[in-house]
Amino acid sequence: MKTLLLLTLLSTNALAGGVNLMICNGEFALCAASASVPTGKTIRVDGKEFQEGMAVCPVLTGKAIANADLMKNSCKAPAGKVWSLFSTVTEYPQAPSWAVVTMTPRTFVTTTAAGGGMSNQWSFLCDLQAKKTNNVQLANCYGPINESPWNNGHVPPGSTAFTAAPVGAANPVGGNVPSK
Repeated sequence: MKTLLLLTLLSTNALAGGVNLMICNGEFALCAASASVPTGKTIRVDGKEFQEGMAVCPVLTGKAIANADLMKNSCKAPAGKVWSLFSTVTEYPQAPSWAVVTMTPRTFVTTTAAGGGMSNQWSFLCDLQAKKTNNVQLANCYGPINESPWNNGHVPPGSTAFTAAPVGAANPVGGNVPSK
């Protein structure tokens, strides 16, 4: 499955007209199995305005894939922060216990119901939490709700999306399935 997600990401690069990818090595947040709650604020991505969501995500260390344009071509995060990036790891800490479990990818259809959207946290900054939970460093990550990681456009209700968040998670972090 991790290969499928990576291939989707890379092949979508050509479809989207150029997501500028880079590999980062070090600490990063992995939000793939997290829910996202609206903050009441908005966030601008590529000149478009979106509702902002916050997801609590585990911090991992290793190689990860980033959108260089959103990160201004630098993997270095400011002090007290990490980037939320994509990784091919399949076992990592997940809510609510933050125990290490195997990810379970799934698809879903976005809706207009509260919590029925999707959240894109990929290549956005996160604030490190002061205390670990269950011996896991967590971060509060902020990104757009219903924004496509492939072209920074709006994701309309009724779109198919993918995530590793459990069924019932509000605005699960993931991406929309690109249409041809």
